Amino acid sequence: MNAVQTYRYLQPSALRTAGLDLQTSGGPAANPRFFSGFLTTPAAAAGGLLAVAEVARTRYHQPVSPASLDPVVTGSRERLRFESFSGCCGVYARMDVLPAGFDGEIAGHGTTNVDVNPPLREALARVGGIEPLHLAVGPDDLTVSTMEGAVVERKVPLPGRWMRGFAEVHVLTAGFEPRAEIPAAEATAFLRRLPGSSDRSVLWAVPAGRTLRLTSRPTPGAVCLAGAGRLAALRGLLRHARTLRVYGPAVRAGSPAVPSTWELDTGSLRLSLTLSPEPYRGFSGEGAALLALAGDEVIDDAELVGALLSWDPTIDVAALAEATGLSDDRVRAALAQLGTAGRVGYDVADAGYFHRVMPHDAGRAERDNPRLVGARTLVERGAVRRDGDHATVRSGDDDYRVRRLPDGNLTCTCRWWGKYRGQRGPCKHALAVSMLAEVAV
Repeated sequence: MNAVQTYRYLQPSALRTAGLDLQTSGGPAANPRFFSGFLTTPAAAAGGLLAVAEVARTRYHQPVSPASLDPVVTGSRERLRFESFSGCCGVYARMDVLPAGFDGEIAGHGTTNVDVNPPLREALARVGGIEPLHLAVGPDDLTVSTMEGAVVERKVPLPGRWMRGFAEVHVLTAGFEPRAEIPAAEATAFLRRLPGSSDRSVLWAVPAGRTLRLTSRPTPGAVCLAGAGRLAALRGLLRHARTLRVYGPAVRAGSPAVPSTWELDTGSLRLSLTLSPEPYRGFSGEGAALLALAGDEVIDDAELVGALLSWDPTIDVAALAEATGLSDDRVRAALAQLGTAGRVGYDVADAGYFHRVMPHDAGRAERDNPRLVGARTLVERGAVRRDGDHATVRSGDDDYRVRRLPDGNLTCTCRWWGKYRGQRGPCKHALAVSMLAEVAV
């Protein structure tokens, strides 16, 4: 289901004589100018923006005609970020333009959708050498329709899957650690050896000296690479890159497929692709944020934390905990709640959260998570009977046994858990038990 928002553009984005005139659809005020200045590495920046736009219009699983979805741009202190999801929601792309990457002033802060149309893509593809590239993110004033000119108004569907994807990705990547870093030359050779776009296998990359070695089985220190062809968008930036860094969760022998992040760093900007655990799986259905959203107090905590967010490059969890009087875990749960509204993301390179704002409504978290709704209903009906660390949940005409493992995770006898074994978040029965545990505490 799409959440249709209406965005206004003064005119299409274009590469003009004075530089790149990137039209945005607005932010805290109508058509603000988040940033105006030159990009110090124009060819690299053009290549990175093309990569983010290419991901937005691509479906990697069962490819179809290109989608026409506009990437999201955020202007904050000392940082410009461009983000997108693939049409299948299984790849999350982001380009971060760092302070060394621009010569200008970020005059405002906000988030908006960006119009990257075919003529602009063609113009960006021609940028090269030391040609100056000027970026103007949004004009100064909103122009209304008159005889002399007209506002270009576009209805841009902001897919509900993107909003759920933003929430899931930031929870998943918050558990990542750096796993490998290899020089650009080795990264180029590695990426060129990867299988093509038609390959759907799940591989594992293991650090081996100055490069990475592919295996078919997970081992400690390995990084999951599911659908290697989904890294194709990185290739356009390889000639500008200094290093390739790879991030992922801890794995062991026999681990299931997990997400991973692959990041090219040019020194002035970073382009990263985060891949879902398998090519056919979109981030919107992973369920990683459900436990964080299950607590009764998380909504109130989110309002408190949200009021203190600033546009710093990273969000300081410890500082928020001190300012609010909440524990670090409750602050992280509040950030997960804010993530369902697109207000928070996570940067694996900085190992910290960052702030953005997108159109949303307060009921999105509940509507977008039917398991969360079902769990609350079970609790309200008194369907959960606790027995120490275990519980029995009455759902319909059946009883399900929920058990707590030594590591704190919950298992269930329902079909959902039997099918996914916890790889896509908890079932509604386990969520209901978690909610009741929170109330008891």
